[in-house]
Amino acid sequence: MARDGKLDRYLEMRDLSKSGEPAGGRRRGKGDRFVIQRHEARRLHFDFRLQVGDVLVSWAVPKGPSLNPADKRLAVQTEDHPLDYAEFEGRIPKREYGGGTVIVWDIGTYRNLTKKKGKPVPMEEAVEHGHVKVWLEGEKLTGGFALSRMGDGRDWLLVKIDDEGADRRRKPAKTRLESVLTGRRNKDL
Repeated sequence: MARDGKLDRYLEMRDLSKSGEPAGGRRRGKGDRFVIQRHEARRLHFDFRLQVGDVLVSWAVPKGPSLNPADKRLAVQTEDHPLDYAEFEGRIPKREYGGGTVIVWDIGTYRNLTKKKGKPVPMEEAVEHGHVKVWLEGEKLTGGFALSRMGDGRDWLLVKIDDEGADRRRKPAKTRLESVLTGRRNKDL
């Protein structure tokens, strides 16, 4: 499991014997991965997760990511998740935390583009300071995205950088509902 109690909150919030979610255990994976999971729980949202060391740092994005740089999406930081969660799909029972269906909506690798005064900022430090800029190489999303914390709380903004991956018309969060791993939709679970 993650060092330094990084997964304590994740484990405290769940009964893994009922939810079927992974307990963790995988150490640092290959490269810097990202995953976006479409989660139909009490409310539909997309879980945007970036591998930072040996955990997935996570944000819940109610409207899902947008390819339009003019759209500013609320992204609420949640508890860190184990790396194993990147491939998790399934149905979490209704009375359990996060009850509902989860699919892997997009997955791939990312490059950290975060800089301060022209110098690269390590990802862990970028998250801590509340400003993250990444280049995603996914199945559905490609290009630059920025996450910026608003104030001192858990609320951040997720914004698409205006680059070759930007598209003001295409809305994959509304039109591409299938898992990139299995082709299933949440309703198929």
